[in-house]
Amino acid sequence: METSTEGAAEAPSSDTVRAEAPGTGPASADVPVTVEPAAAAPAVDAGGTTERVAIAPATLSPSRASDFMQCPLLYRFRVIDRLPEKPSEAATRGTLVHAVLERLFDAPAAERTAPRAKSLIPGQWDRLRETRPEVVELFEDDPEGERLARWLGEAEQLVERWFTLEDPTRLEPAERELFVQAELDSGLMLRGIIDRVDVAPTGEVRIVDYKTGKAPRPEYAEGALFQMKFYALVVWRLKNVVPRRLQLVYLGSGDVLTYDPVLADLERVERKLLALWEAIRQATESGDWRPRPTKLCGWCDHQEHCPEFGGTPPPYPLPVRAGG
Repeated sequence: METSTEGAAEAPSSDTVRAEAPGTGPASADVPVTVEPAAAAPAVDAGGTTERVAIAPATLSPSRASDFMQCPLLYRFRVIDRLPEKPSEAATRGTLVHAVLERLFDAPAAERTAPRAKSLIPGQWDRLRETRPEVVELFEDDPEGERLARWLGEAEQLVERWFTLEDPTRLEPAERELFVQAELDSGLMLRGIIDRVDVAPTGEVRIVDYKTGKAPRPEYAEGALFQMKFYALVVWRLKNVVPRRLQLVYLGSGDVLTYDPVLADLERVERKLLALWEAIRQATESGDWRPRPTKLCGWCDHQEHCPEFGGTPPPYPLPVRAGG
């Protein structure tokens, strides 16, 4: 549910990207765009107007780590400048489907059926519109409701496909939409939201993530697993337990990708994240956020501010280190 992991030649993932902070339910936790919670703080000017004041990033989530690896300037636009992004049908559909799959487990095991899951879609869509009113604009030019009906039908298909991949009547998740946060020895704070955590009677942990897009090609599988290894690292740091299995469930293509990590995997991810955070720290202090053009740029909301498209970034809102 984070950033695209299918390479520069692929369109961005159709999965939702979620806020990396605790919420009160699926609609509050799943939003089309996320920013680091520490990226800005409210301030009140002399006239009493509340503004957002940029501060240096203090935490790292899988989505923001992927942003920086994809394009440092994109990271700046999202975390430092907090530029708005329009909701998309694909990401919002992912949000809706995630909410339905979470809520289904509120029902007794025998009642977790495909018809019941699909019946949850209208109510979760209503809730999403209430908590994220900006998604209403997606269908403002659809007075007859034809596109909306088709879009909701596509969500139903994704939910129904899930039942061919997993059997929820045999699952009792230990956690759903679990907010996790851990501080590394270096002081770096990692945080994120895990779709589902299963714990076997023997104590073995499985981390599960739903994707409403298609599975990546084999050569991009490692990139797809980055998010899951990130979560596994956080769980290991919190519980001193290496998850037994990482599982990506791709509803768009009907594939399940699994990986069984070992401690060395998590140690490598930690070293990678520390190096990444050092690069972010240097860019924050110097103000030097360089674009990294790829074919994914065609889907970026910030072309008007990007030098690669003839745009000019907003004035840098943080102080620049002398000589940076």
